Amino acid sequence: MREPGSLPFPDRPAGSDCLPGLDHIVILMKENHSYDNYFGMLDRGDGFTLGPDGNPTNSNPDSRGNQVRAHHLGLPFNPSLHLSQTWNSSHQQWNHGAMDGFVTTTNSTDPMGYLNGTDLPWYYGFARAYGIGDRFFSSVLAQTFPNRRFLQAGTAAGLVSTSIPNPFERPPAGGLIFDQLDAHGIGWANYFVEVPEVGLWPRNLLKYRDHLHDIGDFYNDCREGRLPPVTLLTTEVLLASEGEYQDDQVGESFTASLFEAAAAGPQWQHMLFIINWDEGGGFYDHVPPPAAVPPDDIPPAIHVPPDEPGGYDRYGFRVGCLVGSPFAKPGHVSSVVYDHTSILATIEHKWNLPALTRRDAAANPLTDFIDLSKPPLFKTPAPLPRPAIWPFAGVK
Repeated sequence: MREPGSLPFPDRPAGSDCLPGLDHIVILMKENHSYDNYFGMLDRGDGFTLGPDGNPTNSNPDSRGNQVRAHHLGLPFNPSLHLSQTWNSSHQQWNHGAMDGFVTTTNSTDPMGYLNGTDLPWYYGFARAYGIGDRFFSSVLAQTFPNRRFLQAGTAAGLVSTSIPNPFERPPAGGLIFDQLDAHGIGWANYFVEVPEVGLWPRNLLKYRDHLHDIGDFYNDCREGRLPPVTLLTTEVLLASEGEYQDDQVGESFTASLFEAAAAGPQWQHMLFIINWDEGGGFYDHVPPPAAVPPDDIPPAIHVPPDEPGGYDRYGFRVGCLVGSPFAKPGHVSSVVYDHTSILATIEHKWNLPALTRRDAAANPLTDFIDLSKPPLFKTPAPLPRPAIWPFAGVK
């Protein structure tokens, strides 16, 4: 097992280009949807089990033991009043691998709802054209902020909930991926709408201020070929992130506008564009999350009882991961086990950067989605369906 600070390629200097051909990695993390909730009805990958009528047979018991089957949601709307993704609820939903607590934790049938390709035509078209991972797990059985911390630091550093970060809290000892990029002269930017991603450690808003840009600049920088080697996109909170009480078709349309701006720009020829979701949002998924490498020696900030026991030694629920690139394997389904730290591992493998924690040191990079040994098949971006609605600039 590799340790923090170790290099993916110890025989090469840190900062070496180890994936020539990929020069730009763009990361877009959306909110609160499990794999089955969004992609269970995709005609590939490990989704729902379908009966003779073409509908899912997957189910969960309610409090009386009656089975509630997975069902199509009438509206493309995140009904978060009847969903829960807290530490306790997530562990109860997981139930030691039984995956049967989604209904009883909320006393609602909403967790068994799903959307399909009619609701989300652009996402489904993207998965069929480029690729999707059907073993991409969130990093911890908990809410948004802990999972998004794993994307930056390879650890949640004790956090278990989406609570306001302590303004005086320092990042973990291994630092953030941005520190490694800065240390090796590799450019990066966080384009955002309201609050930058780096605000999960508030002190970093000052430290990284020169890397923070309005989301509108992203469209301009795509068009002019000015994207840095690593780009992190943070959508706004209330309309298009696909989180609580939001219209998911609006979120899909915003995602499409970002991707299509990047794919239309001159840097597309050497790009890896990653779209994933931070956690399952309380929606059902049928695949039990496996054990994971504990990132460090920092325990989760829980008290047992009343909190459910657990640690950072298990992945969270499966989420969708879509990867687009000129070098993508067409329509590929990657069943390699990933989590959010696989994005860190991809950056680290590209530039031979030291691992931040044991988790990203052990993570698989996203290289199974692409083939750099052959000429790119998507020099011209794949034609994709229109989103169900398209109010955002750049969506044709």
